[in-house]
Amino acid sequence: MRPFGERLAEAVAARGPLCVGIDPHGELLRQWGLPDSAEGAEIFTTTIIDAIGDQVALVKPQSAFFERFGSTGIAVLESTIRQFRAAGALVLLDVKRGDIASTAQAYAEAYLDPTRPLYADAITINPYLGLGSMDPMMELARVSGGGIFVLTRTSNPDSHRFQEARTDDGRTVAQTVVDHASGLNQGAEILGSTGLVVGATTGPTGLDLSRLHGPVLAPGLGAQGATATDLRGFAEVDGIVLPAYSREVLRHGPSIDRLRAVVAELAVDCQKALAYPIS
Repeated sequence: MRPFGERLAEAVAARGPLCVGIDPHGELLRQWGLPDSAEGAEIFTTTIIDAIGDQVALVKPQSAFFERFGSTGIAVLESTIRQFRAAGALVLLDVKRGDIASTAQAYAEAYLDPTRPLYADAITINPYLGLGSMDPMMELARVSGGGIFVLTRTSNPDSHRFQEARTDDGRTVAQTVVDHASGLNQGAEILGSTGLVVGATTGPTGLDLSRLHGPVLAPGLGAQGATATDLRGFAEVDGIVLPAYSREVLRHGPSIDRLRAVVAELAVDCQKALAYPIS
């Protein structure tokens, strides 16, 4: 498998940088006239695949919204990942895993081993057990051609207490995560495979992203309050910014035509804000 960063750069060049979150939570299922069950989630995700699977570069299923239905929900998630990948979209599985030693290795195998049923192109991980806790997932991603998106500056209200705390060398904790990821991306010819998650709702982050040479996922657009204009704060990123929408797109279902139209509209808005070429 070619490195994730290379495959992502190619997909974004063809389809634009927009990322759509796949979140079958109860409110959306009810709005669509579906039961809040694994069966409802399956209809929900199949409709979205039919609508935008061939339109976007990256989708982000939120594992928790499938896990809440137990084994049948996990089966829907497995199918969702396979179908999106078959449609040509890359899949970033939002699991936010973080642990140490053999447990971290098990998480890595679950999501980044191509022989496993939940295999995805990339996953989100939590580094706040220490940078070394990420090593098993980083290593398997490197070997398998997968990607990692590391929680860096999140939008939850009390995150700044930890992420903006100063280390002994004067850097913020979040900046140490940025610098670690930047080091892992050194030498990548096109784009590194280690990305960051930096909320679009956080305002000025004070982070130096100018040496990342990788992707930045910018969630929080739409229902969480950020708009395309907020993406201008990512102008100094060395890499690709991936604006992430969820409910702002999904609330327009179950109409396939409307879902496609909204994605196209938002993609243009984001590409203009980021000064990316519009395909």
